Amino acid sequence: MTEAIWGDAASPGIDWRISAALENVPRGDGDVAEVTSLEGAVRAWLTLDAGHRADAILTVEHPVILDGVSMTGFSGEGISALAERLPGPALRPIDGTVVDDAD
Repeated sequence: MTEAIWGDAASPGIDWRISAALENVPRGDGDVAEVTSLEGAVRAWLTLDAGHRADAILTVEHPVILDGVSMTGFSGEGISALAERLPGPALRPIDGTVVDDAD
C-alpha cells in the first residue's frame, strides 16, 4: 500500500489559533509578554518599529513546521517568514523595513 501526501509536506498548514507569546517588546511601563493567538502575535509584531521587531521573540505552545523544520521559537527572519504566510491580505511591517538577523 502506498501512502499519499497532500499539499506541501515541508510546510503543512499553520494553525494560526494556537497560543503564542510575543516577548521582549514594550508594553506600557515594562516588557511584558503578550499571550495571544499565533496570528495575533505575528500581526502585533508587524506593528513594531524595526528595533523592537529585531529584539522580539515569539514562542508557541505547539511546534510549527516551516520549510520542513519543526520550531517552537522564532525571532527576526523567522517571524517575518510567518508574516509572509498570514491568512488574508499580504502585510508588511508598518515602516516597510525588512528584518535581517545577520548583523
